[in-house]
Amino acid sequence: MAASMVRGCCYVSRHGSSCLLRRTRTFLTLKSKFHCSPPALSGLLFSLNKRGILKESFPENAAQDQLPRLLQSGAQTVYCGFDPTADSLHVGNLLAIIGLLHFRSAGHHVLAVLGGATAQIGDPSGKTSERERLSADTVEENTRSIRESIQRIFTNHELHFHDGSRKLGNVTVLNNLSWYKNWGVVGFLSEAGRHFRMGTMLSRHSVQSRLRSADGMSLTEFTYQVFQAYDFHHLNQIYGCKIQLGGTDQLGNLMSGHEYIHKVTGEEVYGLTIPLVTSSVGDKLGKTAGNAVWLNRDKTSPFELYQFFLRQPDASVEGYLKLFTFVPLAEIEKLMEQQRQDPSKRLAHKRLAAEVTKLVHGKEGLESAKRCTNALYHSSVQALEEMSDEELQELFREAPFQELLLEPGTTVIDACRKVNAIPDGPRGYRMVSDGAVWLNHKRADKPEQVLIPKLHILSNGLTLLRVGKRNFYIIKWLSL
Repeated sequence: MAASMVRGCCYVSRHGSSCLLRRTRTFLTLKSKFHCSPPALSGLLFSLNKRGILKESFPENAAQDQLPRLLQSGAQTVYCGFDPTADSLHVGNLLAIIGLLHFRSAGHHVLAVLGGATAQIGDPSGKTSERERLSADTVEENTRSIRESIQRIFTNHELHFHDGSRKLGNVTVLNNLSWYKNWGVVGFLSEAGRHFRMGTMLSRHSVQSRLRSADGMSLTEFTYQVFQAYDFHHLNQIYGCKIQLGGTDQLGNLMSGHEYIHKVTGEEVYGLTIPLVTSSVGDKLGKTAGNAVWLNRDKTSPFELYQFFLRQPDASVEGYLKLFTFVPLAEIEKLMEQQRQDPSKRLAHKRLAAEVTKLVHGKEGLESAKRCTNALYHSSVQALEEMSDEELQELFREAPFQELLLEPGTTVIDACRKVNAIPDGPRGYRMVSDGAVWLNHKRADKPEQVLIPKLHILSNGLTLLRVGKRNFYIIKWLSL
């Protein structure tokens, strides 16, 4: 173990709480380090720090000298892990992917590692109780879905955000199950377990907080840091990976990987943390918090993703532009000045929403989001006509979708009754005549009015029926 590591981190357990305090103070933010680091002033790390993407580094002196020199010496390999504990990543994970994209744009090679093995163990970091055990089949399906999502985002970035002036680094998506599936528990503990010390493992914040909880911590979760450390070692040996990215809640796991690699090979490796994305009230964005905005279209549509960023409070938009987009900082500054001059135009919000939606869902996804926005908030009949069945169902996710046979002479009240939008009898009739029913954003207050093509039935064969302010029904008309 390097002397600086021993001094800075005090891994020896007999130092107790004072050790933990000193370790906490050691991990200074990158901002203070980079402003006094001449080799990094024009480098990638300094740029990422100015955008707020990097928060801490490990070991202590990495940000000042070693990492900038390493990155300037040639193309390096950087990795970040994603456990497939759900069938989609969410906005909270997006910043880690963006971090990898920045490294790739600078010519470095990146590894996105899916935890097909570690997802079955469960990361205790930031959790108050043990994660429900997932079956191997569920993890495999989640892994497939997340792999497709990550590859889509990397492709969108290359198509829409890379200017081609510099060669992109390679990107590889891996599943850590591939290097654990042939291990036996005795062999793994004999090979890897002997290099870990209980005092060090127990001192981790993620472990300490769980040990103090009512439920405690299982042996399964306790070993998570061993597996993540071994992941780093494996990637270091096979791919020459020397840098790991992770959220700030992963700092203990990054430290375990550094310590393990240093003990086994003597090689110096590095950890960089990115900030955890929080809501406007400070809540972590993620599935555990119950407020996840997903990156897969079947869980969060392009429209919903677009609206999430469009609705961010004014105080958040500049920071989010720096974090979640590739807009140059000088352009962001100019954009914010334009917004301050005329806040009603919400130029910064619209740029933020557009950039993120295009990154996650591509140009087609952004166009879909804009069509849905125009159809819902600007009552655009043209937008409705241009929308696909899928977009309508995404936009009105809770609305019933029905296919009906268009019979000659079908009236407004017939359509309402066929989809059970109004009660039977006189009461339903009065609802129509009193103006409570709208077809394609136009009031339909004549119950016996025969449906008119291009007015009540759009050119794509759809009718958007609304009763009152919030009750939507989507009708797909089939011809005789």
